[in-house]
Amino acid sequence: MTQSIRNVAIIAHVDHGKTTLVDNLLKQAGAFRANQQVAERAMDRNDLERERGITILAKSTAVEWKGVKINIVDTPGHADFGGEVERILSMVDGAIVLCDAAEGPLPQTKFVLTKALARGLKPIVVINKVDRQDARADEVLNEVFDLFAALGASDEQLDFHTMFASGRQGWADLTMEGARKDLSPMFDLILSHVPEPTVDRDAPFAMNASILEADNFLGRILTGRIEQGTARTNMPVRVLRQDGSIVETGRLTKLMTFSGLDRVPVDEVQAGDICAIAGLSDATIPDTIASPEVTEPLPAIPVDPPTLSMTFRINDGPLGGREGKKVTSRQIRDRLFKETEGNVAIKVKVSEEVDAFEVAGRGELQLGVLIETMRREGFELTIGRPRVLTRENPETREKEEPFEEALIDVDEAYSGVVVEKMSLRKGMMQDMRPSGGGKVRLTFHIPSRGLIGYHGEFMTDTRGTGMMNRLFLGYQPWAGAIEGRIKGSLISNSDGEAVQYSLFALQERGALFVDPGVKVYVGMILGEHSRENDLDVNPIKEKKLTNIRAAGKDEALLLVPPRRMSLEQAIAYIEEDELVEVTPTAIRLRKRYLDPHERKKHARRSESEAA
Repeated sequence: MTQSIRNVAIIAHVDHGKTTLVDNLLKQAGAFRANQQVAERAMDRNDLERERGITILAKSTAVEWKGVKINIVDTPGHADFGGEVERILSMVDGAIVLCDAAEGPLPQTKFVLTKALARGLKPIVVINKVDRQDARADEVLNEVFDLFAALGASDEQLDFHTMFASGRQGWADLTMEGARKDLSPMFDLILSHVPEPTVDRDAPFAMNASILEADNFLGRILTGRIEQGTARTNMPVRVLRQDGSIVETGRLTKLMTFSGLDRVPVDEVQAGDICAIAGLSDATIPDTIASPEVTEPLPAIPVDPPTLSMTFRINDGPLGGREGKKVTSRQIRDRLFKETEGNVAIKVKVSEEVDAFEVAGRGELQLGVLIETMRREGFELTIGRPRVLTRENPETREKEEPFEEALIDVDEAYSGVVVEKMSLRKGMMQDMRPSGGGKVRLTFHIPSRGLIGYHGEFMTDTRGTGMMNRLFLGYQPWAGAIEGRIKGSLISNSDGEAVQYSLFALQERGALFVDPGVKVYVGMILGEHSRENDLDVNPIKEKKLTNIRAAGKDEALLLVPPRRMSLEQAIAYIEEDELVEVTPTAIRLRKRYLDPHERKKHARRSESEAA
């Protein structure tokens, strides 16, 4: 007997409560035993996801409600991981769009909604966190309706169902005055509103791979929705690329469906269900896995192109190879190309530079997560400054660059400095309106390169109270030169260990990045100079001791705590002639050319070329 199935994705802006809601959906559907210990945000299984409190990888789970199997896919909320969202929407027939009752629809809400409406889905809108003190559920609902209308939703899509919920407290209701008991109204709405998959169960088996994972025992595990036919264990299949070429032939050695947080081995899966398969060695996203008689691949959603590129190089500094296990260019190359198999939003090509690779992605956060993952795996790398990927308009032959929509929430007192800084970075203000509580919401269209390195400055200008969300807008004509970092660097001219006596004297020259006792080398950046030029300094000079005793005591050498940068901050901070050295134990800044004479020679060459 064929079981009734519903496939639904939960999509929202980052931190609007998707994963917490999924936790409670699983609990109330009986996916866990009464005494089972379950971690908070159970779907965020990755260490980085838990540390940062964001979802990075899309994951599938399933529950049963009133005899119907509901496949739920949790998606990332950050625009940098939008490639995951685009693929997942091809697996589902309905979407729950979550929106914070205080913050309202933000850029990523707009992004995922655009994709969902384009797929013809009729989303269920859930106004979440209505228990917040600053909740404004009715206003937010109006804003969501306006967003639907602005994105060209059909009359049928505009007639969306609405729910009010608190994911953390575990309830959802059709009205604000509801019983607020549990999530059963949401389950019932999914059953009545989300259609069953429209599939051909009698046709030969075919499915698109949408999620790729590696397993130590089963090898490559590909997850996707079966579009037609029935999959059976050990059945012969072949893998087709989008151009129709055959990648490989093989057998489905393992077939699994989802139940709660577990993958359950089964002998047969029918069309419409989401399943995971193992047994193929070369299949990847978005290949079609099908019976041998199928000759045409299934259509796949095109993914938006990458907008940002970074150079990944070997660590050729004096400390290279001391802290990591994987240091050769071959190991870095293999790891990067392996990443492209499962992450369709990342592109890798070999650079013209020796032992270097150009890695293109959606944004600094996405590439930062890749670098952080690699350093935890034992890699040593040096990373260049992010560069935007430009293109030539085929009609006008004009140079175009990626633009982003930046949505900024700041206290009214800081709005002036934010507007000034954004205009210096070629940002064009589109809207300015009060958002309640003494805050202002500013909307800008700004070149992507204008936002590189701005976030740290923005947090300083707004005393840590500002919030900035951004979304890829499209390509527009080149906006002209944008002024980079104004201040120079303090650069070490000696190898050794930094000494407190030297650093005490140097802190008058600018903000330091290193502590006493840290290993330094020629060409390493020790801090930010208070002036525009770079300055070579000696951080290992010790105080000369004599036999003569002084009557007075030495003054206490009190150091200002050094400025500590996260990986993303370091990448955004550096200039073109600088690199970030990333190892499993340290993040250092250095000049591209360590030798001062080499630096001067290249600086003169760059000036003559510019002239």
